[in-house]
Amino acid sequence: MSIINNWKIVILLCLTLGLAPFFPEPHIWGKLKWVLGGGIGMKPIDWFDLVLHGFPFLLLFRLFILKLKHLRNA
Repeated sequence: MSIINNWKIVILLCLTLGLAPFFPEPHIWGKLKWVLGGGIGMKPIDWFDLVLHGFPFLLLFRLFILKLKHLRNA
C-alpha cells in the first residue's frame, strides 16, 4: 500500500504538518483567512506555505472521495 493511500499516515500528516504551528492558531487557518480576505500582501513564500500546509488535507480529501467512489460501486 502506498503512503499517500494510508489513512493513518495522512491523518497524522494533517494533525502535524497541516496544523503546525498550533499557537496562537493553526497556521493553515491563518493562511486561509488571509486568502479569503483578499490575499493582499501575500508573497510567493506565503503561497508556498499555504500549499505546504494544505497538501495533507488535499490528500485526506482525495482518500475520502476514493472511499466514497469505492462504496458507491460496491
